[in-house]
Amino acid sequence: MSALQTEIEARLSAAEPEVEVLLAEVVSGSTLRLFIDHPGGVTLALCERVSGHLTEYREQYSLEVSSPGQDRPLTKPQHYTRFLGRRARVRLRGDAARPQEDLHKQSAPTMKQLVGELVGASDRDVTIAANDGVVTIPYEQIVRSNLVPGD
Repeated sequence: MSALQTEIEARLSAAEPEVEVLLAEVVSGSTLRLFIDHPGGVTLALCERVSGHLTEYREQYSLEVSSPGQDRPLTKPQHYTRFLGRRARVRLRGDAARPQEDLHKQSAPTMKQLVGELVGASDRDVTIAANDGVVTIPYEQIVRSNLVPGD
């Protein structure tokens, strides 16, 4: 999770305590995109309220606030746990993923993206059953992750 996301979550926690910031990212250097969730669902009115609480950011960025949609971003360990059994796409840094049978070997295959079923999650890593086998990935090696729609 980025420092920007942590900062936005802190700012919203008092004003909108039930809103969860799923992802906060700067796109093209000028757009701040927020994906939010709420136990009662995400409505246009909620997006407008959240936008209103972030006026400081609206001075610096074009602000987009929306629901996560079918390809919901996964940014926290509890997201992975919640969606065990679902398929996800995970984009990785360098040599991040290793099949479990290769955990004790020195070198691991380079994988830029992995798609598979979420089969395990802890506070440190997520385990995915992909076509190439079962892979355990430390969260710090994940660049971006989201659910695969239609599953």
